[in-house]
Amino acid sequence: MKTITFIGNGNMALSIAKGLKKNYKIEVVGRNIEILKKFEKDIGTNIDKHILDDFDVSDKTIMLCVKPANVEEISTKIKGKARVIYSVLAGTSISKLRQNLSPSAVVRTMPNLAASINKSMTTLTGDTEFQAEAEELLGAIGTTRWLSSEKEIDIATGLAGSGPAYLALIAEALTDGAVKQGLKRDDAMAIMRGLFGGFGELIQDIHPALLKDGVMSPGGTTAAGYGALEDGNVRSACIDAVAKAYKKATEL
Repeated sequence: MKTITFIGNGNMALSIAKGLKKNYKIEVVGRNIEILKKFEKDIGTNIDKHILDDFDVSDKTIMLCVKPANVEEISTKIKGKARVIYSVLAGTSISKLRQNLSPSAVVRTMPNLAASINKSMTTLTGDTEFQAEAEELLGAIGTTRWLSSEKEIDIATGLAGSGPAYLALIAEALTDGAVKQGLKRDDAMAIMRGLFGGFGELIQDIHPALLKDGVMSPGGTTAAGYGALEDGNVRSACIDAVAKAYKKATEL
């Protein structure tokens, strides 16, 4: 069984590791052994645990899951030449990773938190000789899409990477709206979850505009509610959210 070495043990690393644990051997590298033990417990399977200082990455397949600002520090802690680094660091360029970590190859990836249930939408770009491996590896946690440039993956960060937070806001707001009108909280939550589950299936094959048109009858309830969303500039806010996330990715 192939080993994937995680450097970093935050939420994204945990989500990816949970998705990969059935098909790959997991090892994790970090600063604190007690935190690594908790990481192992949260994954739910035995893993190899290593302290970062002087860790040898030679010929290893690395999943880099640290904060972007910590790349330079990591470079002073590890030794050896990694076979390939799969980086989940938002806005961190391939050239910066090469300069600081000197791997044989680099692939930038942008999964999202749905990796933990094998439903991530993961975008990829980097050394094309690793495209097939990257798609297989990250395909174990959901759907992948290889992009042709780093600019595109920075844009995709604002869509798929940050998207769960945007959808969570919408889910919470719609639920609160139903509660405000008199629906019990438990019922509102159950209905919202059913809504998102069904919509997630429909959107795979139907254009969003056609879905909207199919629901919105003239002078009906959907038209009234949709008008309120347009009055609130929800469409503009979503477009701006992706734009600002992309801008932030380029600044990291």
